[in-house]
Amino acid sequence: MAKVTFSQAERDFLNRNEACRIASCHDGIPHVVPVSYIFEHDSFFIATDYETRKYKNIKRNKTTALVVDIYSSVDNSAVCVQGTDEIIERGQEFARLYKIFHDRFEWVRRDAWSEGEAPFVKVTPTSKVSWGLD
Repeated sequence: MAKVTFSQAERDFLNRNEACRIASCHDGIPHVVPVSYIFEHDSFFIATDYETRKYKNIKRNKTTALVVDIYSSVDNSAVCVQGTDEIIERGQEFARLYKIFHDRFEWVRRDAWSEGEAPFVKVTPTSKVSWGLD
């Protein structure tokens, strides 16, 4: 499968925002929730908790979809992706991601966690579509 790449306009849009909606699925039932994310190296990273429906779905089904969007009466812009998931629970990659999330998001500094308490999910896009970014 070919690697999905993003235009400069898409990258700029994704780096200006910090929230997306991620969809996972269980027993044929979609589950959509808002989450904070970081975007780097053409992948999305989110934090989750072990007890969430999102985490349980991702453990069973390694595919998700997400959308970063702005909708108002004057601006309709979005990047939508479908992708495969990888759970990052420990090690250097966990520590690196945690530092980025800690530095970027106030909610992480208020409610800190350690390895083994909550994982990150890496979403690697397999397809994408965007609009309103030109």
